[in-house]
Formats: sequence, structure tokens, C-alpha cells
Amino acid sequence: MQTTDTVLMIEPIAFGYNAETAENNYFQVEQTGSDIQSKALAEFNTFVGKLRSKGINVITIKDTLDPHTPDSIFPNNWVSFHKDGKVVLYPMFASNRRVERREDIIESIENQGFEVDEIDDWSFSETQGHFLEGTGSMIFDHDNKIAYGSVSLRLDENLFREFCKKYGFTPIVFHSYQTVGTERLPIYHTNVMMCVADQFVVICLDCIDDELEREKVIETIKSSEKEIIEISEDQMQQFAGNMLQVQNKEGRKFLVMSQTAYQSLTSEQVAAIEKYCEIIYSDLNTIEVNGGGSARCMLAEVFLPKK
Repeated sequence: MQTTDTVLMIEPIAFGYNAETAENNYFQVEQTGSDIQSKALAEFNTFVGKLRSKGINVITIKDTLDPHTPDSIFPNNWVSFHKDGKVVLYPMFASNRRVERREDIIESIENQGFEVDEIDDWSFSETQGHFLEGTGSMIFDHDNKIAYGSVSLRLDENLFREFCKKYGFTPIVFHSYQTVGTERLPIYHTNVMMCVADQFVVICLDCIDDELEREKVIETIKSSEKEIIEISEDQMQQFAGNMLQVQNKEGRKFLVMSQTAYQSLTSEQVAAIEKYCEIIYSDLNTIEVNGGGSARCMLAEVFLPKK
């Protein structure tokens, strides 16, 4: 199943700009002012409310003050929850993000009635300088067992291929870039330039500079019988690729994105998406600017079996 009705979200209590991640996350801009946390919390609560109002099960867990984890609002980078009862922990690029991995969060998920049979911890790769940041760096087509991965400091190609072999995914490896000033620099996470839904894929093909790699991605998407909804690099810069399809308890599907992303879309793109599912969008401006991530990054899907 491509979509879940349950997501984990981490409530921020000390959100802010993270200089460590900004080394290769070119979406981040440091804002000044003492109200960054309060604005981020307001955006978080509004977003949670919109999801719950549509019947989506949102498990919220508070961040901790100690250790200080400014990016904990993006849990999908350190953990994923699978339908066979496995929980996977991932190796993280920024050292101050590694403390986001918390056993009590996994226990809280179990206490919500979900079954955890095994914890598969890949974080040891951090000591070797190899990183694979969860569903930020890997985009899963669950139904077709395909995983898309854009190579960067946060997606080590060998580690990605090893993960795919263990979990039975076909790896589709490519390189994607964004324009920063006069340079073309690697995009830090695959999930800012593409989103795989059950019947369509939103993707910025202009970011894949290599023609053969681009054709391979297009061919793979078409062979999976999903419609390609293409976005421009400018739209990608406004987080139009950072979307996630979810469903509610009745099985009704939604595509979740930020207000920034939604407002960047053309009426034709909106219509193409709405052929398949309703759109949910929310204002996440403070989180996007300071954190360099958007709606999809805030949602860790829970596919675990129920007890």
C-alpha cells in the first residue's frame, strides 16, 4: 500500500536555524528574532489540526530541550515504520541531528496500539562518514517496490543500494541539482524534488541534468503506470516537490503540501492532482525558511501493523 492513515509529527519546543545542516541545505535562511519558536509552533499546531480534521491519525510527540535538536520537527530523516513490524533507524549527516533518535518515541508509537517486531539500526554508518537520511533521501514506490534516490552527502549510493537489496526495492539512482547563485549544486534530499503517490508522481525533471539519468527516471515512472506531473525548478525551490500522499480512516486520499508550494502551482497542475485526490495545504513559512524543509519532511509515515 502506497499510503497510510497514520503519521508521526514531533512538536517543536526549541525550533530554529541549524548551521550544521545549512552546509548543504540551500533552502535554509536564518531569520532573526525571538519569536521563531512560537511562530513555528503555531504553524505546527495549525497543520496538525488540518490533518486531523480530514480524519488522518496524527501522533504528536513533544521534542526535548536537552539535548537541543533544532531540526527534530523533521522526523522522517531518522526513522521509518514498516508494515512488517520493522522500525529502521538511519545514519544522519549532521552530528546534532543524531540525538533526535529516541527510543521513547518508538515506545510511544507502540503504546498507540502498533506492533514493533524489530529495530533495524543503520546509524553505525555515521562513524564511516556514510549517510542515508530515511524518506528524505529515499522516495518509495511501495506498490511497485521501487526506490528513487538522488545521490548527495545525505544519500550514499552504496548504502542506498544495500538498503534496497535488503528490503526488496529496485534502486533508481540519479543526481539532481539546484541553481545556487551561479553554481549547480546537489539537492540535499530527494524528497524536495519528487513525490510518489499511488497514481501519479510530482517531479522536477529539470533538476536531473544528466539526460540518460533523466530518461531512466521517466521510463521507470511510466512503466509503473503513474502520471508524471512536472514542476519547474522555481516551483521546486518553493517546496512544490515536498509533498506526501496520505489517506484517512475511510481510505480517502489527500496530497499534503505547504501553502508556499500550493501557491506556486499552476491551475493546470492543481487540476492534474485533484483528478486523483484532494489537496491539504498549510502555512509553514517559518519552518520552511529556517529549517529548509516543508510539509513532507514533517511527516513520518506509520505503516506498522496494529496489535
